[in-house]
Amino acid sequence: MRALLAQAHKEHAAVVSEASRAGATAEGKESKGAPREYLAIRNLALVDLLFATGMRVGEAAALELQDFQLDEAIYKVHGKGGRDRLAFAVDEESLRIQRAYTSARKQLATESPSLFLNVFCKRLSTQGIANVIARLRAAAGIERHVTPHRLRHTVATLLLRNGADIRVVQEFLGHTSIPTTQRYTHITKEHLVGVLRQAHPSLGLRRKTGPPGAESVYKATWVR
Repeated sequence: MRALLAQAHKEHAAVVSEASRAGATAEGKESKGAPREYLAIRNLALVDLLFATGMRVGEAAALELQDFQLDEAIYKVHGKGGRDRLAFAVDEESLRIQRAYTSARKQLATESPSLFLNVFCKRLSTQGIANVIARLRAAAGIERHVTPHRLRHTVATLLLRNGADIRVVQEFLGHTSIPTTQRYTHITKEHLVGVLRQAHPSLGLRRKTGPPGAESVYKATWVR
């Protein structure tokens, strides 16, 4: 995830730097479609938004400009089955990125109400979003297959791993039932067991204080 965001940041910075060097030479020139500066900040905002809010790719594609309440950093998400919910950007860096993106989006002359636009200033489709993630992944040299759903899966797993209540994660993901969210607990349990096997103090105590031949005794006990 860090590598993906870093690549988006890198590309955005490069485009901004290039535009700055071009300076006055670009003034007065008309370009068809969305400018490179917009596309660069759009890609950064997309990756950041998907991870920050755990939105489904279809939900991100369906967002309209009016769905982002800038002052409160709240998104109105149109979820599955016509169920709307609120998504929150709680990280200051995410807020900075989303506000910068919204400002750039409002400068585009288009009749589309969509929050995210493609190069033709039309609504960016779910496939378009997947293509953005795939291109950034390749540019960053990430070998693992990364999709918008993988970002959603990752943030859900990390929330649970970091101690978030499962009902909070349920609301965060827009799940209608706890069992759907509990699919992610299997992974966090595996992580927990792995950490315990490496760090639990009883393991060190047994290695240091176990009597000679204790290991064979334990084995014999289990064999019975």
